[in-house]
Amino acid sequence: MIRLLRRQLGPYKWSVALVLLLLLGQSLGNLYLPELQADIINNGVVKGDTDYILRTGGSMLLATFALMLGSFVTVFFSAHVAMGLGRDIRHALFRKVETFSQVEVNHFGAASLITRNTNDVQQVQQVVLMAMVMMLSAPMMIIGGVIMALRQDVPLTGILVVIVPILLIVVGIVMSRAIPLFQVMQKKVDQINLVMRETLSGVRVIRAFVRTRHEEERFDDASRDLMTTALSVNRLFAITMPTIFLIMNLSQIAVTYFGGVRVDSGGMPIGNLTAFLQYIMLVLFSVLGATLMLVMVPRAQVSAGRINEVLDTVPSITDPADPVSPPRTGRMEFRNVSFSYPGAEEPVLHGISFTASPGETTAIVGSTGSGKSTLINLIPRLYDATSGSVLVDGVDVRAFDRQDLWRRIGMIPQKAYLFGGTIASNLRYGDEQADDAALWRALDIAQGKDFVAEMDDGLESPISQGGTNVSGGQRQRLAIARALVRRPDIYVFDDSFSALDFRTDARLRAALARELGEATVIIVAQRVGTILHADQIVVLDEGRVADVGTHSELMASCETYREIVLSQVTEEEVA
Repeated sequence: MIRLLRRQLGPYKWSVALVLLLLLGQSLGNLYLPELQADIINNGVVKGDTDYILRTGGSMLLATFALMLGSFVTVFFSAHVAMGLGRDIRHALFRKVETFSQVEVNHFGAASLITRNTNDVQQVQQVVLMAMVMMLSAPMMIIGGVIMALRQDVPLTGILVVIVPILLIVVGIVMSRAIPLFQVMQKKVDQINLVMRETLSGVRVIRAFVRTRHEEERFDDASRDLMTTALSVNRLFAITMPTIFLIMNLSQIAVTYFGGVRVDSGGMPIGNLTAFLQYIMLVLFSVLGATLMLVMVPRAQVSAGRINEVLDTVPSITDPADPVSPPRTGRMEFRNVSFSYPGAEEPVLHGISFTASPGETTAIVGSTGSGKSTLINLIPRLYDATSGSVLVDGVDVRAFDRQDLWRRIGMIPQKAYLFGGTIASNLRYGDEQADDAALWRALDIAQGKDFVAEMDDGLESPISQGGTNVSGGQRQRLAIARALVRRPDIYVFDDSFSALDFRTDARLRAALARELGEATVIIVAQRVGTILHADQIVVLDEGRVADVGTHSELMASCETYREIVLSQVTEEEVA
């Protein structure tokens, strides 16, 4: 956690310094008040000097008022630092995750990344706030309290030599048991997030297969698992706090008894005993405050470690030190490309080679699991090829700055995802500067103009997160329009026509052929009718190129392609 704070607290160093200065002033003030009280008793009450009592009492009131103001300012700046720190850590995590390739995202998991950016940051934030309000003042109060207690009576201060080690032993035992439990708790919070995400994402499947009760049981199991661990932690601290208060109360009894003996023998004034009792309580309450903080520190330490794990991760896909930016032609080539997922025993792709040229449509077909989507994901560097090269405009994609690479590619993923906002804001993901005319033109090409025009607010019609308030076909057409707004050199359609009816599919393909002109078009499709007129068709079979050619050539020469075609249409329809 120290490493995380050292990395993120830099912008707040002056605020932290001010808080430390205020805490020092508050500690001195709190230590001064018992001294004044002792003077009132010894020099005012015992001697019957009313004026002295009033003067010293007035000084105590002024000191108390100053302490109150100092506390307000301390809490304000402590909250400012803690909340700002939380914001900065979340920002750093978000920016870091944005640099991750799919490999790192899969390694951590979406549920864990969400927990780290919410619950884990909150744990660190709370500890920083409490540390600045309580924990930083504890050492000052403990050291100052011991010194002031020694000034009142040296022999009686020996009680602290017995009390403090006992407290520290109790705290040490508690922490040694609590830290492993907190580590387990954070993982179980991850599990709850995972179950909840799966349930929300798959709610239609759950209802379709009447698995609501099963999902309730899964969530109940995850919740009970977390509850069991949390109960173990709470039971541990339920024993700890009474033990600490027992030690404090026994110490107060001991001070009162032995102090009474010292007063009775004339070894110390009665006012000094009163002050000594307060100093002992200040010391013990400071130890208690530090103990309460230490209850939070182990969990925050675990959370900080999980945050650092993300921040320290080096993305497997990075931009080169000296990126290349060749002239934009739209030519794309796979040159002997192979790919293996991390930890996989066998490669998914083996020696893939073909070229997609400007002004041509290249289709990629194959059975389920043949590696089509994996192959497409290598173009924008969602993954990097294990061997071989993917070239865009004659340059290996690994030599590009990724922002430059992505500007050359219009990617329409297999799952059309829309962001919460409006139709216009989603389309402008392709080009922030696009005007309404450009958006309507893209919608017209994507066959989405009619249904958008029928909406009450047109381009400003709201879209919910994920596009759940429009149909699957409408989502796909909006995703296609978003890519068209960008006007890239290379269009990649990853099975982006699957939710369209045959009529809309045909009209869309005709519009694309008419409007895209010299752009390079790559289409991954399951539906044969979508790719019959492609300039070249690449047939994948178990991660290898079975053949490349036109529809008529492949029907004559490639058995794999022929089987795919005949599984959807009859020979008469093909002819």
